[in-house]
Amino acid sequence: MMADHWRIVPSVPVMNDTRGPALEHMGVEFLGFHGQDNESLRARMAVDERTRQRFGVLHGGASVFLAESLGSYAAQLTIDSATQRAVGLDINANHVSPARSGYVIGTATPQHIGGRTQVWAIRIEDEKARLVCVCRLTMMIVTLSAQERMSEPGHHEFLL
Repeated sequence: MMADHWRIVPSVPVMNDTRGPALEHMGVEFLGFHGQDNESLRARMAVDERTRQRFGVLHGGASVFLAESLGSYAAQLTIDSATQRAVGLDINANHVSPARSGYVIGTATPQHIGGRTQVWAIRIEDEKARLVCVCRLTMMIVTLSAQERMSEPGHHEFLL
């Protein structure tokens, strides 16, 4: 069963093929939909030299990068990508515990999906399911102008 809020339901390979260069560079990989009704979207990010700070633990900014990227991608899957874009409006993060190696897994779950705004909760855990960071992301849904739609004919990917 798939939750009703998804308008686009790409496969994991399609998600990873359309993730864009920033996510690829940071080692973010989509894992797919998650939850009893597949209401959430999950991705993982490596904790390595790209994402650790000088004290050897996951950089807080890397956690926020994962949270905003995951929530933004999820939000774009809930709207008409031919005529709308989901753009970040606000994000906050609470860093709860460090991660030193392996992967962190982010799960983005909608808290509110409206016509103009969305709110997503993103929980980031380590591979042992210990909470690393919890974020709240507010997205604004904007309507593309005719010129913006024409400049991207057939471009319905949601590259971040």
